[in-house]
Parts: sequence; C-alpha cells; structure tokens
Amino acid sequence: MPEPGPARRTVPSVPPADTAGTSPIRADGGHDGAPPRAQVCETHTAVVFFAGDRAYKLKKPVDLEFLDYTTVAARRAACEREVALNRRFAPDVYLGVGELRSPDARVPEPLVVMRRMPADRRLSHLVRQGVAVDEALRAVARQLAAWHAQAPRSREVDEQGTRDALSARWEAGFRQVRALADDGVVPDEVAEAERLVRRYLAGREPLFDSRIEQGRVVDGHGDLLADDVFCLDDGPRVLDCLEFDDHLRHVDGLDDAAFLAMDLEQLGDPRAAAYFLARYGEYSGDPAPSSLWHHYVAYRAFVRAKVSLIQARQGAPGAEAAFRRLVSAALRHLRTSAVGLTLVGGLPGSGKSTLSGALADRLGVTLLSSDRLRKELAGIPVERSAAAGYGEGLYTPEWTARTYSTLLDRASALLSSGESVVLDATWSDAAQREAALRVAESAGADLVALHCRVPDDVSAARLSTRAPGASDADADVAAAMAAGAQPWPEAVAVDTSGSLESAVAQALAAVRPWGTGQAPVFRRPYMEPD
Repeated sequence: MPEPGPARRTVPSVPPADTAGTSPIRADGGHDGAPPRAQVCETHTAVVFFAGDRAYKLKKPVDLEFLDYTTVAARRAACEREVALNRRFAPDVYLGVGELRSPDARVPEPLVVMRRMPADRRLSHLVRQGVAVDEALRAVARQLAAWHAQAPRSREVDEQGTRDALSARWEAGFRQVRALADDGVVPDEVAEAERLVRRYLAGREPLFDSRIEQGRVVDGHGDLLADDVFCLDDGPRVLDCLEFDDHLRHVDGLDDAAFLAMDLEQLGDPRAAAYFLARYGEYSGDPAPSSLWHHYVAYRAFVRAKVSLIQARQGAPGAEAAFRRLVSAALRHLRTSAVGLTLVGGLPGSGKSTLSGALADRLGVTLLSSDRLRKELAGIPVERSAAAGYGEGLYTPEWTARTYSTLLDRASALLSSGESVVLDATWSDAAQREAALRVAESAGADLVALHCRVPDDVSAARLSTRAPGASDADADVAAAMAAGAQPWPEAVAVDTSGSLESAVAQALAAVRPWGTGQAPVFRRPYMEPD
C-alpha cells in the first residue's frame, strides 16, 4: 500500500501576501482588522475552501486503492477520523465535522472545519528564510514525546515495530522504485541502499525486540513534515497526521521523529535536524543507539524518494532530481548507520591502546579493552600490577582464551543492539581473529582490522617509560609475544610512531571509507554535527 506523499498536503494556511503588514498575526491566520482573503486549494483527495478565519475540507469521492471515499458514509467516517486523530496534536485547530448541503442533495456532504493557520509561520517557511527555530523545535520535540508517552499501545501496534515489519516496508519500497524506473534500471545508489538495509536489519532483531519491550512503538503522527508545523506565538501547532491507514501510523516513536528530521535536512538545515532529534531523545528518555536514528532518517528519505519518482513519471518538474537527491540522502544515513566491529591490535608498546581510545572517542562508539577485562575477570583493580612471565599468572593460555571469549560475547551483545564497538587487544592469534569475524558476520556488522606497528626502538622506549596501568607487559614479554605472533595480512597497517592525530586519520580512512560522504553524527547530549 503506497505511503502518503507531498501531493496530499491540505494544511489550511494564509498566503504570505495576506499576512504582510504591521498588525499582529492572530493564531487563526488573520490580522487584527484585516481578515484573510478567501481561497480554494485542491489535491488528489480533497478540496479545501479558505474563508475568513476558517478552512473547510471536503473529501473527494475517489477510490485510490489505498483509500476509498466513493460513498458519503465513507467520507463522513474519514472526516470524523481526521478530526479525532489530529485533535491529539492540535485540539484548538480541528474544530469538528460540519455539513454542506445543496438543494438537490438528499444527504449533506461532510467536511472538516478547521482554524486557518498563517503561512508565514510554517516551520518550512521559517527554515528557508534562515529564521532561528530552535525554540520551536524544542517545543515540537516536547509535544511529540509527551504524546508518545501516552499514545495507545497494543499487540497490533507492536506488530508494526518488529524488525520483519520494517523489513517488509523497505522491500516494498525497493520493488516499487524498480517497477517505476525506466527499463527497470535504478541508480547504483539504490542497489547499495538495498544491501546496507538488509545487512543492518539482519543482525538487529534483538534491538527491535527491545524497542517493543520498552513500549517505544506507538500510535503516532505518521507524516510529520515541516509544512505541517506552524510556529505560533503561544506554541507550535502540529497538523495533518496520517489518518487513512492505521498501520502506517503505528511506528517506533523515533521513526515518527525521524520524519521531521529528514525534512529539515532536505530543507538545507542538517543542524536543525540533529538538534530536533537530540531534543526528542532528551524528552522521551530514549536510549536508542545513533545507528537506529540514522536508519529511520534513511527510511523516511527513501519513502520521499519513492513519492518523488512517482511524481517524476507523472511529469512533475524537478521530481527526478528530487528522487536522486533523496536517494543520496538515504544512502548517506545508511552508511553512517552501519554497525561496525573494529579490531585494533599490535604488540605491547605499539600504541594500540592509545589509538583505540582516540578512535572510539572520535567515532562515538563503545571501547572494550582486553587488558582491562582480564583484570576485571580476576577481580583485580585495573591500576594494580599483575605482572608475570610470558604465559604465566593471568596470562596463561586458559586466562587469555577466557578473556577473548568474554570480550567477543560483550561485543556481540552490543552489535546486536545497534552499537558499534572498538576492541583493543593484541590479536596476535589467528583463531581469535577468526572468532571475531564470526561474531561480526552473525551480527551483520562490518569488521575492520587495524594492526599498529612501530620500529623496535620506539616500542622499547615506550615500554621503558610506561606508567603502571591496565597492561603489565614489559620488553621481555613483548619479545616473546613477537616471536609467537601469527601473520595478519588482512589487517590495515597503521603507523603509530608519529603523532596520534596522524594515526587516527589513518584509522578513520579504513573505518569510514566514505569520509564526508556520510551523514552528520547524531549524539547525546546534542553537539554540532561533524
């Protein structure tokens, strides 16, 4: 069933020309002493009449496969449903269901009666004009989170939040785009998007199950666009929720918020998009990983891309370019949402722990260290020495196997939850590296291996001056480990003998091959996008 698109916009508003002047703007769209001009707006599903401070919306008697308004009873039910659902967000705008009766009609025609909104207070208009909208976005985020906290929940609602339900919506979109494409040929970006979507969803079932368990799937707005948000002096009004198909409105709350974030980004303000999602995360107390934020923004961008392609095939000017722009946006977010397992290895004194910490911090991901975990398992404080000869004490093969097994178990749980991970360990054993690869594959995560290397004199100097900490290895242990280390040809060699920034740049080039082609990184608490 097709999802709604821009063509169905029927938000009552006043043209900017009608609101020019010095009189204060009323919430109903007019000026004190200057009522707005009457107008008519038509879409493929409705006709809206604007008169004075009111808007009257008539449903067209059409059957569009995904909705059927061919009977008066169906149109009345649709009007009543629209009013009831939208009053959840803007009770003072949706006044009720009225009637229009002509002399020759046996049954009056139902219509939605609304207060008229001022066009120059549309969020989309303000963003395009470069007006500061942070306070409005904060208020919208608070309002949306408040509704989600009390929104109806049920087994039927939860079913739409499963991994498989989301996968089905993605796959339907891919099929529709391929069917609409000229000769069935789609841009390469669509094929890459398909691959990234399937890989992300394949390993993330525990994440989506946890979202349902947390009550994050709700009966939401379903179609939150900047065109439908009006920033009035007494607070924003959010209009025009999706009313014709409940299933499309049953979404993860983050998916609901991601729609507006995607739209703000398309309006040219990615900073506002990141700010809005951060504020939503704050007000909703949502612990979602950033990978899920990006995945939902990508999904919303692809839905809009599909609508643009439909419009392009109908001859709409600029629709083809919009399709390609939106697919590119979806791909950027999908690349950024990809869950990754990064192995940072090397001998003692190679700088692997320093690089691991800096890389995890730069990426905003979880860092797990074998040195720290080994002492945690033994019940020893990290700063206390457990120095022993090679293969002795806490460094016997049995202790090492237990440490790596636990390290990978913890990484697996994080990856399945949508969290990328950096693992700081020696990784000198090929069997351990193979086990890490199996963990990555089972979790649908991209594995990147980094092998830190420095000249022998540099590592010796570092070991001789190293302060006590998680690692207990000295020069003798390092030499013994070097003698037993197995080749690691698949790893990317990183020279850590220079500056830390240089080493991080080498690592990032391997972990983030798209560089600036990725989407802004959403973080909590809010920070400027990278």
